[in-house]
Amino acid sequence: MNAVKRCDGISRRDFLRVGGLAALGLGLGDFFHLQRAFAGNSPLTAKAKSCILIWLDGGPSHLETFDPKPDAPQEVRGPLKTIPTNVTGVRISECLGRTAAIMDKIAIIRSMTSPLGEHSLGTQYLMTGYKPTPALEYPTFGATLAFIRSQSSKDSPITATENNAVTTALPPNIAVPNFTREVSGNGYLPSATRPFSVGGNPNKDDFKGSNGGFKVRDLDFYQGIDIDRLSRRRQFVNALNEFSSAKDAGALTVSDPELERAYNLITSPEAKAAFSLSEEPQEVRHRYGTGGVNGIGLSCLLARRLVERSVPFVTVNHAGWDTHQDIFTLKERYPTDRNAHLPSLDKALSALIQDLTDRRMLNETLVVVMGEFGRTPKINSQGGRDHWPNVFSVMLAGGGVQGGQIVGSSDVLGEFPKERPVTPSDLSATIYTLLGIDPGLELHTSDGRPVRVAPDGANVVSELIA
Repeated sequence: MNAVKRCDGISRRDFLRVGGLAALGLGLGDFFHLQRAFAGNSPLTAKAKSCILIWLDGGPSHLETFDPKPDAPQEVRGPLKTIPTNVTGVRISECLGRTAAIMDKIAIIRSMTSPLGEHSLGTQYLMTGYKPTPALEYPTFGATLAFIRSQSSKDSPITATENNAVTTALPPNIAVPNFTREVSGNGYLPSATRPFSVGGNPNKDDFKGSNGGFKVRDLDFYQGIDIDRLSRRRQFVNALNEFSSAKDAGALTVSDPELERAYNLITSPEAKAAFSLSEEPQEVRHRYGTGGVNGIGLSCLLARRLVERSVPFVTVNHAGWDTHQDIFTLKERYPTDRNAHLPSLDKALSALIQDLTDRRMLNETLVVVMGEFGRTPKINSQGGRDHWPNVFSVMLAGGGVQGGQIVGSSDVLGEFPKERPVTPSDLSATIYTLLGIDPGLELHTSDGRPVRVAPDGANVVSELIA
């Protein structure tokens, strides 16, 4: 599609980019003002208002999840069988029966590829779209979205809605229950964009009308601190801000984002209610699955409650996918246990997608399921699989994604991409596009260095976009 030219010869896309505006003496606020002015015919109108990233920490096996190889030798195909989905010709793991029944709403990239097979490096690449470098830490998707949305809202009035009070009190980037330790999350962006970890374990809900052992940090007062004392501290910080601004317009701010966030949460009953899983009917909670202390079910339910209240980005962090030993434990950890990782994921993911569909939220909520890499094609001597970044799978649904399709493929052994290789940089450009953000948009580091939202050369996976 050719860029539309203005009468002065500058394309609208070039004109909207911050780098181009800087040459004209305009700033980021001007960028968003002009972006909205062109919103009527912009090719980047957001399809997704929010995103839920289900992060399978440790590196999930593509061969045991979304790219099984039933015709490969036993040492490659592993101990699990495959099942058909409701899309003709597409098969996935036998443990994902509920997900298979809604495959028409899902897209799977089977040709993801990366050179980085170490947890920290792989995590940074997948969560930012940039290969790690000691020169700069890049922000994750959630931080970038939080920053851009916050800048946009400063320059436009917020339309009053029933969830408006909740929107202003809840952090724009939330991790359930915690964010990965591999990255700070905000990179070079302000600390206020860093993921807010709710802490605790949503799966400790006792199903008896209370949240049981599940506690969210910052929702209650610490010992010796009441609302008056917290308000005085907040006023003191604000006074310092005003003094700093009056004395020197270029002075560093002394704002305390953590204090502001705590104050907003503590003083907002609506924000507190967002985390109250006891408000959900017992049948709904069971549909998502409790999954014990290692489960993912109620974390996904909490994510749905948060995006329902206009939180832009929620990361559900599910650990334990680093399966160097006994890959079969993904299906069954011991004979009487049915809450292993694959059954728990299947129950939670299918419930989330169906719940979003029933609430007419799926079209505006992007769901992404991924980890830092895949696993080796050949089962090792301990019955597990080791790190393998050369090819792996990512699943997407909702938020403008065209469901019922497979993008790319791996070879017969699940060892390398066979068709349509997709890099984490390409995936980042696609996610940002679905969220209405130009991958070429330039943000700036604290010292004024321009950095693209997605790396130069990253290509949008156009097949995914409905």
